[in-house]
Amino acid sequence: MTETGCTPREQVIFEGVHGIGLAGDRWEPDAPRGTVLLLHGGGQTRHSWARTARRLAARGWRAITLDTRGHGDSGWSPTLVYTLDDMVGDLLRTVETLDEPPVVIGASMGGRTALVAEGEHPGSVAGLVLVDIAPRLDPAGQARVRTFMRGAPDGFSSLEEVAEAVRSYNPRRRLTSGLEGLKKNVRLRADGRWYWHWDPEFLSFTANPANTSPERMIQAARDITAPTLLVRGRHSDMVTAEAAAELLGLIPTSRLVEVPAGHMVAGDDNDVFTREVHEFLSVSVERRSDRFPG
Repeated sequence: MTETGCTPREQVIFEGVHGIGLAGDRWEPDAPRGTVLLLHGGGQTRHSWARTARRLAARGWRAITLDTRGHGDSGWSPTLVYTLDDMVGDLLRTVETLDEPPVVIGASMGGRTALVAEGEHPGSVAGLVLVDIAPRLDPAGQARVRTFMRGAPDGFSSLEEVAEAVRSYNPRRRLTSGLEGLKKNVRLRADGRWYWHWDPEFLSFTANPANTSPERMIQAARDITAPTLLVRGRHSDMVTAEAAAELLGLIPTSRLVEVPAGHMVAGDDNDVFTREVHEFLSVSVERRSDRFPG
């Protein structure tokens, strides 16, 4: 898949709930076929989507990647509390500023946010791509993620230590951009140590049952009518085949594809992931828009 034919990345800022600034990057094709908004998972940043965004833009889709509140270059919560309601509000406010309802691609936490936003506010999006997320997640996989995120409260002495932590959590991941690429996920503080590029207070997010309620996701899923693609990592330790099947049964407009990857689907096998997403956009979303304009 070529990555030519689109304008360079442009940095943009959106305003979320409580006036928080949400940092984003935008790739603008000459003649956009539609808009795609990409939401990362917990503990990641918008840069995790850069390769996918460039490739989709090269195929004619306006692509916007967004840092969730408390992550990357976006503002931190002024209340020191992170809630799903605020993240849903941030998404809806961002969508309102766009010229058209976007297709939202959300990984893990980003997928949870997108699912709840569309289910509770129907018509907000043109389509959904839910990446390794379902109402019921495997408890062992969730625990492993929490352990990883809590694993370096005092930071790292070097980028090599950061790379080793990432490698230990996800042996499938290759550092395609080398150690320099890790600087997008960590920040160097005055004490000379590297810290993850997110607010430590965000760790309270998963401790609040209201943020991870399966019942809320199930109810929201029942009300979704937008075309929906569930992308499950075949080796995921978060979304089982049974959990994926349950979600498909809740959303009549959904279908499933499995990618030979773990929970970090887009990073583990970006070629296959992006190909599946582009096919979904072209067949399920673009054709639907042609049949039902306006």
